[in-house]
Amino acid sequence: MKPFLPPKAAPIMHGFLVSGLMSLIVTGIATLNAIGISDPMFTTKWGGSWVQSWMVAFPVILFVAPLARSMVGRMVKKPEA
Repeated sequence: MKPFLPPKAAPIMHGFLVSGLMSLIVTGIATLNAIGISDPMFTTKWGGSWVQSWMVAFPVILFVAPLARSMVGRMVKKPEA
């Protein structure tokens, strides 16, 4: 696939993808623990939970990522030149 977004879109796309994948995994595990994989509604319930979670996770990560980056910057030594 040829890149089509401007460089300034990178942080937003990163947040979009990371929040989507993370919420997919977390809701999958939570749904599995709550109802089990043998439940005939597993996929439907997981999908519904994922969409709701992603709607929260995406804006949150856009706010939290710069804060986390700043905190990591304070904890990690700068490379010596």
